[in-house]
Amino acid sequence: METGIACCARGAYLPGVSQHSKAPVSPQSISPSCSSRSLKSSSLFGETLRFVPRSSLKVSKAKNPSLVTRCEIGDSLEEFLTKATSDKGLVRVLMCMGEALRTIAFKVRTASCGGTACVNSFGDEQLAVDMLANKLLFEALTYSHFCKYACSEEVPELQDMGGPTEGGFSVAFDPLDGSSIVDTNFSVGTIFGVWPGDKLIGVTGRDQVAAAMGVYGPRTTYVLALKDYPGSHEFLLLDEGKWQHVKETTEIGEGKLFSPGNLRATFDNVDYDKLINYYVKEKYTLRYTGGMVPDVNQIIVKEKGVFTNVISPSSKAKLRLLFEVAPLGFLVEKAGGYSSDGHQSVLDKEIINLDDRTQVAYGSKNEIIRFEETLYGKSRLKSEGVPVGAAA
Repeated sequence: METGIACCARGAYLPGVSQHSKAPVSPQSISPSCSSRSLKSSSLFGETLRFVPRSSLKVSKAKNPSLVTRCEIGDSLEEFLTKATSDKGLVRVLMCMGEALRTIAFKVRTASCGGTACVNSFGDEQLAVDMLANKLLFEALTYSHFCKYACSEEVPELQDMGGPTEGGFSVAFDPLDGSSIVDTNFSVGTIFGVWPGDKLIGVTGRDQVAAAMGVYGPRTTYVLALKDYPGSHEFLLLDEGKWQHVKETTEIGEGKLFSPGNLRATFDNVDYDKLINYYVKEKYTLRYTGGMVPDVNQIIVKEKGVFTNVISPSSKAKLRLLFEVAPLGFLVEKAGGYSSDGHQSVLDKEIINLDDRTQVAYGSKNEIIRFEETLYGKSRLKSEGVPVGAAA
């Protein structure tokens, strides 16, 4: 195992505290002068990774990348990744993002909420938890040494992380999706997609080499998928601070579970109204929190259901293709499900601008057929032309 990966896996615990203690403790404080461009060794990721010189981190791939060892339930995150991919640069990026997710989970869990924001400490500063998460993720990507560009939904501008173009990656992320419902104690999460090289414009979601989400709820989980390895995989954060592989999803089946977003669009989108009425008439179970991460995650965990977020003349698209829709589409489709913007998979939509937005549906094959036929009269997923459900 490479030294760099081992360093990243050590975690961010206070000096002198056993890694095997039963409860995680507060991460080391982060220097307030830190930024995504200039980081001191006293910062969180600087402290855990500063002993790894950039020159020692080289791209290393197996001669035959198809020869990978089968991953198993119970593997640590590090064990899983080293079996699932021969790209050690990608392993390092995903390990370092795992470090960030663990710290964000702690900061969300201990946030002080009042008025209009939930805040926590970032060194000597008090920051809103979404901005704190934003800083932590930029730090993680800087100290991975394999991220060329990163871009956040909070500030949709490319930031140079200093990694290589050849053998490096570009990462787009939503640091804390659902930050407005942290105070209500609903589950929230982080979403990110990883693209090869130095491009986040002129690419599609299908070009991703990996995507993931962190889910901060009663359990803290890290759900990820790799382009060249089957399935979407859930890792649970254990008491001792390690990520353990607990679930593999390779098939999304049929089941009456629905999460309808942007219901105000039913006022002047009669076809969306028709679809929602179908779900109610057919006695689907409503499971909707208002947080995109938990609402999409349940499709992967329960291996059934549908999530919709539809536009109308008076209710425009809000979900961002680069930061939310494409990475989650990658996770759902790797899990055996389907996605759609009404006409095509969201993974086939080209990203023209960093802030591109779209409507979306995720779910099983029949649910996506029903979604497309009800809203637009036909579905690319079937050829026989027989309407399904609400479209009949």
